[in-house]
Amino acid sequence: MHHYPPPGAFPVATVSDAMDRFGVADGIRPLWPGAVLSGPAFTVWTRPGDNKGLHAAFETIRRGEVLVVNGGGDVTRALIGELVVQKARALEIGGIVLDGAARDVVELAGLGVPVFARGVTPAGPWKTGPYRVGGPIAVGGVPVGPGDWVVGDDDGVAVVPAGEADDVIAGTRRLLEGETERRAANQRLVPRD
Repeated sequence: MHHYPPPGAFPVATVSDAMDRFGVADGIRPLWPGAVLSGPAFTVWTRPGDNKGLHAAFETIRRGEVLVVNGGGDVTRALIGELVVQKARALEIGGIVLDGAARDVVELAGLGVPVFARGVTPAGPWKTGPYRVGGPIAVGGVPVGPGDWVVGDDDGVAVVPAGEADDVIAGTRRLLEGETERRAANQRLVPRD
């Protein structure tokens, strides 16, 4: 399993800049302020509003992996809530990214597992399938494969193809150094009369 930078090490905006501003999952937001994640994707594709595939994923997902779910963008049924996230916390996964909805937002924040989703609804999920675990999916219009680097913060989520991760990490470091220099220059500016 590829070891990616720890959560919060790199801003999502800068990671996306290092990918020529590609890779950002459209409309996927953190469910609570300060949520950060970074890790290899563990992918699930489920029919909208159905979370049977998420429960199947918990049978094989590994510590530090990020559960990334294509739920078809549906926000009428929550794919996860407090009980599912308790399971995620016990397994020490790296977080959850849903192209779908969640519920129990206050409880999720209290559990501390970073959750990113398209929406929130109190309506619970179906549990009948079908689903696919471990294949290529799309989340927020971005392709995601198993093992791709998924990074999230208050700005949203970006996905970096595993084969490009080392180059993107190096490019992100260079951009951050340049931003540090620009911040210092901005602080030296003097107002004109």
